[in-house]
Amino acid sequence: MHIPFNKPYLTGKELHYIAEAHARGQLAGDGHFTRLCSGWLEQTTGCAKALLTHSCTAALEMAAILADIQPGDEIIMPSFTFVSTANAFVLRGGVPVFVDIRPDTLNIDERLIERAITRRTKAIVPVHYAGVACEMDAIMDIARANGLLVIEDAAQGVMATYKGRPLGTIGHLGCFSFHETKNIISGEGGALLVNDPHLAERAEIIREKGTNRSLFFRGQVDKYTWVDIGSSYLPGEIVAAFLWAQMQEVQSITRQRLALWDAYHAAFEPLARSGALRRPIVPAGCGHNAHMYYLLLSGLEQRTSFIQRLAGQDIHSVFHYVPLHSSPHGLRHGRAAGQLPLTTDAADRLVRLPLWIGLDQHQARVVDAAQGAIDRVSA
Repeated sequence: MHIPFNKPYLTGKELHYIAEAHARGQLAGDGHFTRLCSGWLEQTTGCAKALLTHSCTAALEMAAILADIQPGDEIIMPSFTFVSTANAFVLRGGVPVFVDIRPDTLNIDERLIERAITRRTKAIVPVHYAGVACEMDAIMDIARANGLLVIEDAAQGVMATYKGRPLGTIGHLGCFSFHETKNIISGEGGALLVNDPHLAERAEIIREKGTNRSLFFRGQVDKYTWVDIGSSYLPGEIVAAFLWAQMQEVQSITRQRLALWDAYHAAFEPLARSGALRRPIVPAGCGHNAHMYYLLLSGLEQRTSFIQRLAGQDIHSVFHYVPLHSSPHGLRHGRAAGQLPLTTDAADRLVRLPLWIGLDQHQARVVDAAQGAIDRVSA
């Protein structure tokens, strides 16, 4: 059997809810299932307002508009992240300022943020890599001291916490992803969590193409019109119906993923102890969600050989980000705050293993193949 890197999970209720959405006669956004999903997010996270979007990219773009990013404004973020983290701000004329990562969590190094701040800095965008929290207390302290917004890229952080607080709810704004590679999914999809109540009304307007349509449907105005910039960031009801089935099973999904993560972690402990690899590190106070399981090997050549050896056994493992600060567009539109050696090193050494619901039947095969590949590349 081929073991893919990712296999989208179905709870069994998705098609039922999609049929119900059709029967209700509304397939455009902000219908019954959108309201259910938004309500679940607000109740589960405690945010002031949750707005479903068609992607986490869309949520980040909305956050950039809410932050009033103007040409030349600087936004501090890690280079070790997906392109959407930077693209959302570059679209507004912003300049990503890339900061190196911590050696343990691979999250932005909070100790390097303050020295990257200039008079043009507008916001800090921490990215919670692998569902493990950034050091948010320190980041929020820096933001308060310098009058900056904090926008959490919590694309990988659904059901993960920092000192008991859900990721995405600690900064002024938070962004979730429900892409098919995430823990709970809708194919494509995302959400903007608005934690500062002062931003909630404008967030609704931006999401509705710059109109006050949401106020109209709540009876707060007698007609709606164009009042701000915006775009069409709503998902359709079919997407929301699919997501609602996933949300109802989120506790079970999280438990199963954590069990798979724990099995990997135990299996690779001897190799980590021998120095052949490094396992993920989850600091005290961080409640992770088993979004992914990765290994850090000794170098690029060893990582490449490892991936090839697993592929030879029909097991799909993958590396992750090409650092943004060294990418063609990153060089053109952003700047690096220093040399970022840990970012470059992690990008060369990191490999991700398959992790999806149902893998438990095949996980021993993955572990055996991985252990054998590591023995060969370490020889």
